[in-house]
Amino acid sequence: VMVWLRRCTHYLFIVVVAVNSTLLTISAGDYIFYTDWAWTSFVVFSISQTLMLVVGACYYLTFTGVPGTATYYALIMTVYTWVAKGAWFALGYPYDFIVTPVWLPSAMLLDLAYWATKKNKHSLILFGGVMCGMSLPLFNMVNLITVADPLETAFKYPRPTLPPYMTPIEPAVGKFYNSPVALGAGAGAVLSVTMAALGCKLNTWTYRWMAA
Repeated sequence: VMVWLRRCTHYLFIVVVAVNSTLLTISAGDYIFYTDWAWTSFVVFSISQTLMLVVGACYYLTFTGVPGTATYYALIMTVYTWVAKGAWFALGYPYDFIVTPVWLPSAMLLDLAYWATKKNKHSLILFGGVMCGMSLPLFNMVNLITVADPLETAFKYPRPTLPPYMTPIEPAVGKFYNSPVALGAGAGAVLSVTMAALGCKLNTWTYRWMAA
């Protein structure tokens, strides 16, 4: 029974993190929000998605001990997002904004760090965390290049419930950050190490809690 309860606890956490990652992705794909805040939005949501990916993937990876699990976890996040954005699309909003699986390459780097260092948890935290944090903003920018122009989309699909003062405005590109990818990658690389350590440590905490 304890084994069953312990596994359920692990899987519940995985589902919770993946769902939250999906919600963050939908926020990042909110064309109204992106249009108004431009690169500020890009940096904030790139970092937030990186951290959600790292903590969940490292937790799942160290739970199973099987390299490749992080990529599988990123695939779960991707499928959740496709389903959620499908519902979003049913409400009349465009489906092609931030819906490509930008987490998969970064999760592959986590798996690679874990596999190449022969399942060394500390190397996963340090090397994997840095590589994941630095790579996701880059892949996110590539993703943005491939989708419809946010400003055009905002006017093409106006929200019927939007108050007048929330009307989309021309984004102030470059006003706050000269390089949103560099800023997101730099901050993500530092913060991802901490979140990777947390993801690994959560295994220990969960086992202790279930064994009490």
